Amino acid sequence: MKFSRMITGCLAVALALPLNVATASAEEVNVYSARKEQLIKPLLDEFSRETGIEVNLITSKADALLKRLETEGESSPADVLVTTDAGRLHRAKEAGVLQPAMTEALQSKLPVNLQDKDNYWVGLTTRARVIVYAKDRVNPAELSTYEALADDKWRNRICIRSSNNIYNQSLVASMIAHRGADATEEWAKGLVKNMARKPAGGDRDQIKAVAAGQCDVAVVNTYYLGKMIHSPDAAQQDAADQVAIFWPNQSDRGTHVNVSGIAVTKAADNKDNALKLIEFMLSKNAQKWYAEVNHEYPVVEGVAWSDTLKDWGQFESDALNLSRLGELNTQALRIMDRAGWR
Repeated sequence: MKFSRMITGCLAVALALPLNVATASAEEVNVYSARKEQLIKPLLDEFSRETGIEVNLITSKADALLKRLETEGESSPADVLVTTDAGRLHRAKEAGVLQPAMTEALQSKLPVNLQDKDNYWVGLTTRARVIVYAKDRVNPAELSTYEALADDKWRNRICIRSSNNIYNQSLVASMIAHRGADATEEWAKGLVKNMARKPAGGDRDQIKAVAAGQCDVAVVNTYYLGKMIHSPDAAQQDAADQVAIFWPNQSDRGTHVNVSGIAVTKAADNKDNALKLIEFMLSKNAQKWYAEVNHEYPVVEGVAWSDTLKDWGQFESDALNLSRLGELNTQALRIMDRAGWR
């Protein structure tokens, strides 16, 4: 075995229904995952039960996995890379550690905008980057678009993560794609002026800051709020209860969305098994599991949303091809830097 770490057992969490994946002979597939083990291992265990294909898993931070793939080169044992954000998937593509292996059958399972235009990766789950607001201090009628967050009325009222965060970089990249570089830079400067504090912490910290009265609105990914709602920590539940979601840009391009995604590595020795795994991850039952467990939206149409997602309501999402987020990442970073977004 190429991996030092093996999946040898099954977690208690399992899918309720069998998945329609063709049975294969006992083989293996090696996965590098930037998703935490509890958010992927139950599915990999089910895949092994259904197919007889052994899955060897290594989990780590997204940037560390990319560096590892670059260092290992052609000798990498990895067959599959799972990571978050189209911007990171693009970096892996540009680094030359992926191959354009997505078949037409796989591509047909999800919308064109949620996959790489050159067939290097496909989305696994969707998350929206939304505005959350203090229910006791903000009238949602005051809110409208991402662009409007640069208005003077929001001075010292906004919390958001730093410019080092890939989710914010991709949001800015999407604005460049729609509005152009000049308009986006002016917006970024206005947003920085309206920040209630120096950016710090993750998305959950922004929600906590709104609940604590440090700011009135924040920009966060939806699934973080879902995690807080269902957290065993009463303080997180309380903070989540004090905010509500506002879906930006519903009268024009729609709310910005991004993906967690999956790709076949350039060095893959088990390409066929890698593609079988991707097919499995895009099955309706696997997609439903993600919606229930991590409060992310399915990329496959017809998959039932969890009750939490249903409670947040329907929304129009941006149909921009997510490949553009990676292509415009460098420009987004420069704009954020010039705007003083730290």
